[in-house]
Amino acid sequence: MTLDEAMRYSHRLFVVLAGAAFLIGLGTLVGLALPQYTISQKGREFHPGEISIKRGETLQVVNDDADLLHHAYIDSPKFSYDSGDQQPGSKTDIAFPAAGDFEVLCAIHPKMRLMVHVQ
Repeated sequence: MTLDEAMRYSHRLFVVLAGAAFLIGLGTLVGLALPQYTISQKGREFHPGEISIKRGETLQVVNDDADLLHHAYIDSPKFSYDSGDQQPGSKTDIAFPAAGDFEVLCAIHPKMRLMVHVQ
């Protein structure tokens, strides 16, 4: 193999490895950005009504009601969250940065309750 051939081979190998590293990194970033669990708001209830996750994981809360507003919030000494009004069909992501038990409530429908156990 000549020096010129070896340099072209090295360049191609570098391009292939750099491309693979880029795709792996992009896949990791996409995976981190996606919510890991989905909670439905329908019929003035959270479905499911209780879930266990790990610290740092994300819930996506989806308003599956066709004609009802929802407004998810958490008021805890460890973590507070307020979604604002959620229009029908909207999706809200909640990342849980602390371990503990958190009650997610709806400011519009007081009987709506979701218990999130974060390890």
